[in-house]
Amino acid sequence: MEISTSQAFDALRKAIAKAEEIKVSANIFILDTAGHQKAFIRMDDAYLGSIDIAHGKAKTAMLFRMPSHEVGEFLKPEAGTYGIVQTSGGLVGFKGGVPVKSGDSIVAYIGVSGGSPDQDFEIATAGSKV
Repeated sequence: MEISTSQAFDALRKAIAKAEEIKVSANIFILDTAGHQKAFIRMDDAYLGSIDIAHGKAKTAMLFRMPSHEVGEFLKPEAGTYGIVQTSGGLVGFKGGVPVKSGDSIVAYIGVSGGSPDQDFEIATAGSKV
């Protein structure tokens, strides 16, 4: 199942509400399960430099069907797969990219950047259930 437009906007609304609650201006990407952009917002005062990071977090989660920080375990210098960070146009292995689920099915991926990794994860998690 693919995320609908309505679900994508619902995910954005939930993520924006959490960002506003914790006072973080964030960039928020929603990618479908094939990695194509479904929705995006740059909140007022969000850093321009974090647009690509938010997209990268969502893409990393999509490519491996897991949160971006879990992929990050493979990107550490001591991991045998350290060079993987340079694959697929670059991977972002820290918190803020997670699968979006409808019931038990992954329907999309959300990536958030603008705050600390923990804040980005909190915002992404808020938008991860539709």
